[in-house]
Amino acid sequence: MVTTATRIRELSLVCVPTPDQDKAIAFYESLGFEKRTDTGFGGGYRWVEVYPPAGTTGIALAPPPPDSGEVVGMQTGITLTTDDIDATHAQFQSLGVDVDAQVSRMGDPVPPLFWFRDPTGHVLMVVEQP
Repeated sequence: MVTTATRIRELSLVCVPTPDQDKAIAFYESLGFEKRTDTGFGGGYRWVEVYPPAGTTGIALAPPPPDSGEVVGMQTGITLTTDDIDATHAQFQSLGVDVDAQVSRMGDPVPPLFWFRDPTGHVLMVVEQP
């Protein structure tokens, strides 16, 4: 048995500040994500989590902290996987997603990939893993 310094076992959520949660929920649901949590908490805020259908790691679409100013889209570092990069890219384009014009093919060991932006302007990556 391997002993570690902490009891951390897995990554469960990635949190992105989202000023318009309803718009973000609709966007991610249009991509096939499932809203698994939508709960109110103090001060009229909502905690929202969306997940890929078979995923155990989700994206928390969190309200920005009070007095944080305008939320600006950022490179999230979030990487999603698909078994068919070309079909996923074409689907995103047909849905009107702000997506790269074409799939990047850099060659081994980098898998085919593309980036897209959510309604807040946050950038996420999709890679092919057959």
